[in-house]
Amino acid sequence: MFRLCVRDHFMIAHSFNGEIFGPAQRTHGATYVVDVVFQRPELDEDGLVIDIGLASETVKEVLAGYNFQNLDEVSEFKGKNTTTEFMAKVIFDQLAKAIGEGKMGITAKGISHMEIKLHESHVAWASYEGAL
Repeated sequence: MFRLCVRDHFMIAHSFNGEIFGPAQRTHGATYVVDVVFQRPELDEDGLVIDIGLASETVKEVLAGYNFQNLDEVSEFKGKNTTTEFMAKVIFDQLAKAIGEGKMGITAKGISHMEIKLHESHVAWASYEGAL
């Protein structure tokens, strides 16, 4: 399996509901470093997994929708705990949709799997991986 990763980041604020979250029940911030790993079994005719430029632009566009937002105020997340794990799946779904719509070019049509890894600190990360 061939893999290519692009990296970006975004900053958010949020809070969590539930005693399990302790002090994180209060509003707090996070700067997520995001690794998006695109995978395919064979390279395309140009020797690529994906067009890095289009992939980077699309990742940046998806993340811009959340950058500098308080996720508690985003209507699509009402009643949800926007944990790192939850946000990894949200980003996966948006990028999968973008691939399906052709926003990452024809080469992206050969992507078979994708992993979204959100680093919430230098010691912790969560990810979501799935087939496309």
